[in-house]
Amino acid sequence: MAETQNKNPDLMPTDTPVIDYLRISITDRCNLRCVYCMPADGVRSLPHDEILSYEELELFTRAANQAGIKRVRVTGGEPLVRKGVEEFVRKLSRIDSELKVSLTTNGVLLDHYAADLKKAGLTRVNVSIDTLDPETYRHITRVGSVDDAMRGLHAAIDAGLEPVKINVVVLRGVNDDPLPFGRLSLQLPVHVRFIEYMPYFDDPGKWYVSNDEIKERLAGLGKLQEMESPEGWGPASYYRLPGAAGTVGFISPVSCHFCASCNRLRITSDGKMRTCLFDNNGFSVKREIREGSSPEHLRGIIEGQLARKRAEGDHKPAVGSRARAGDHMSRIGG
Repeated sequence: MAETQNKNPDLMPTDTPVIDYLRISITDRCNLRCVYCMPADGVRSLPHDEILSYEELELFTRAANQAGIKRVRVTGGEPLVRKGVEEFVRKLSRIDSELKVSLTTNGVLLDHYAADLKKAGLTRVNVSIDTLDPETYRHITRVGSVDDAMRGLHAAIDAGLEPVKINVVVLRGVNDDPLPFGRLSLQLPVHVRFIEYMPYFDDPGKWYVSNDEIKERLAGLGKLQEMESPEGWGPASYYRLPGAAGTVGFISPVSCHFCASCNRLRITSDGKMRTCLFDNNGFSVKREIREGSSPEHLRGIIEGQLARKRAEGDHKPAVGSRARAGDHMSRIGG
């Protein structure tokens, strides 16, 4: 991808995507320490007063909804470590009857929250589980138990959340055997998505495995039949193994980057609005919110950032170029 930054709206591509998806990071804290997400010694947690309150995030979301956002995903860190997440989901679901609210979690606490989140208006959930092997899971997360995550996954299914998706970040030499997840898709009505490792920090070539390679390995379980996507807002392509209750999907930000079709906006837990994970030009809305900006004023700011995103198209820093904001993935919300 080119490094060039073209911000002239007159040169904006005619087939620009509708940007209607907001990812809200409600906390930078997490109960796991995944090797690809943060350094071994962790990340300094932000002071409480630097984190946007639920009321401030609700205000921002209302303004974003007025600017055309129709889909919201609550993320972290790990969102379930922040007290009051069920009520926050309830507030978001009441902003607009057509606003769809989902959540991404590592699943460790999900068995305690799934039913209440469903009652609060959560429509769907993504559970990050990078391996089904207990020892490898412990290695990747440094502190976690795959049994806890799997209890959360089953609780989401039992609560009636639909669809339930599993996010698997594939790391070469660590968890690059997709067959256990392929077999899981045969048994459970879940949608497993294999995600190419994005070299957000550390050695760009250390863990990368292309999804073409993963797809070839899955063929050992049978011919993959291409399927329509289950309800979702991202760039995954989906397939079904013969007789499977669920599907397998592939998100390929490195081998088949999708900047030009990206439909998402992000706000970090400390109030930085970003149009891209690799956005060096994020806009801090925290000051605007805390100085009493109206939803109309915030809407204008958001629309300005969306115009910038559309104008840039796929003219983003190349993945792995390290031309990114200084925050770790755990603080931006993935």
